[in-house]
Amino acid sequence: MTTSRTRSIGPARFNTAVQALAGLACNGGTVSSSVIAAQVQSHATFLRRILATLASHGIVDTREGRDGGYSLKISADTLTLADIYQAIRNEEVQQESPAECMETSSTEIGSILKNVMMDAERQAIEYLKKYTLSDLLHEANQKKISNIAELLNN
Repeated sequence: MTTSRTRSIGPARFNTAVQALAGLACNGGTVSSSVIAAQVQSHATFLRRILATLASHGIVDTREGRDGGYSLKISADTLTLADIYQAIRNEEVQQESPAECMETSSTEIGSILKNVMMDAERQAIEYLKKYTLSDLLHEANQKKISNIAELLNN
């Protein structure tokens, strides 16, 4: 059975976190969670939880009050996708219950699979270190320009 829904590798909140940070990088200032939520098409409460995680890892600054909101604490040129992934992943691991953290299988296959998955995650993190938030923004900008160029040529 095939489905039209796509699934991403990694924490479900990773995509939302990257999009929110891209919005902050483009804005260059302090932005409220409701504005960011609208940009990334997410519920503001869900987004605030993600931003709180990113703040606790030193990725964003928070400012309370009427003119409050969030801003990037780390330059988009130096913030890697691995930094974002690890912040989000660490939070998800901390929220797991002790029962979820226990071995689900005492078989040899279960132990081997756990090692394979840990190695896969290490390799994914190494790969994500190659890309900065700025790289994504640059590529997105290039695609917009090429799409406009395609429209003009037709």
